[in-house]
Amino acid sequence: MRCTCILLIFLLSSCALDRVENPIIQALTSQSPKIQSVVQNLESHEVQIKLTTISKQKDSAIFKDFNFKVDNRNYFYPASTVKFPVAVLTLEKLNEENLYDLDTPFFVEGDSVTTTFRNEIRDIFAVSSNDTYNRLFEFLGQDYINKKLRDKGLIPSQISHRLETTDADELTTKPLVFIENDSSLITTDPIINKPLDPLNLNSLTKGKGFYRNGRLINEPMDFSEKNYLPISTIHNMMKRVFFAEYFPEEQGFDLSETQHKFLIETMSILPRDVGYDPNAYFDGYGKFFIYGDTTEKIPNHIKIYNKVGYAYGYLTDCAYIKDSKNNIEFILSATIHVNADEIYNDDVYEYDSIGLPFLAELGREIHRILIDR
Repeated sequence: MRCTCILLIFLLSSCALDRVENPIIQALTSQSPKIQSVVQNLESHEVQIKLTTISKQKDSAIFKDFNFKVDNRNYFYPASTVKFPVAVLTLEKLNEENLYDLDTPFFVEGDSVTTTFRNEIRDIFAVSSNDTYNRLFEFLGQDYINKKLRDKGLIPSQISHRLETTDADELTTKPLVFIENDSSLITTDPIINKPLDPLNLNSLTKGKGFYRNGRLINEPMDFSEKNYLPISTIHNMMKRVFFAEYFPEEQGFDLSETQHKFLIETMSILPRDVGYDPNAYFDGYGKFFIYGDTTEKIPNHIKIYNKVGYAYGYLTDCAYIKDSKNNIEFILSATIHVNADEIYNDDVYEYDSIGLPFLAELGREIHRILIDR
């Protein structure tokens, strides 16, 4: 705790010397127990936070970036945040190939579910379906995903596997079967992807044990072949989606106007908007900042365009937040680790008691600070 206090004092002093008020530091000095319980144990919680404030002036925008402990070399598991680039790149590939559209029915060979890309992308943002991600993964393949991210300068990053399935690491994708004219079936060829090199980062072995097939393995868990999407990369991706005009064309996403409009609308979608029971899937279910620890409805004047992820004790959110009532907007990305027993896959994580309250309160504090400026 003493080291943590010294760190915060140092950071605050540095900001004062630079005459720059970092809203993140201001938020972390809040006396809220939801904030302080994490601040007192920053190292174990592996907190990383990035904020971009956005000031509109006539027809232009001024962006100001703030960071707290953001380091691409320090690995954290991105969980479902990897669904964000996969969803956007699905739209780009549809636009490139121009063979199918958002509403063309399809199924993955061997799967019993017939769906459309519109439904799949909606489910990714509304309830973060793993099955949906896996279907889009079969459509793209990891080689396509990683090349596109590299070409757009969205690095470092490495998307290497599906989620929660026995064939997560399979290099050959399953064919997709498209249904045309209600009867004609068109089957795509499987994509054979190249093996990826293991990650070379800090903190790739974690904890003191993990469960595999119901058995406890008393050794650290190896994350070197897991997905990798650091805070800086996903944060910059959010900028490209909403402020493409401020980036070189080759760094943006090749989407039609209709696709882009659909993406924007879908990223703010709430579970109740697509028919999910609001008692089970409340507004904050996929909106960790500001509302992640409450069952309250999000007011109409606040729009949150985001993608969250949680697994292995990691909670992450990347969000573009607009408050039309108070005329503020900002991009906030953060991750926190909550695994006190240091055992992975035991389903004993402090999501509800520490992680969600911290991210929600962080969002509220940042929101309040920017309103008061």
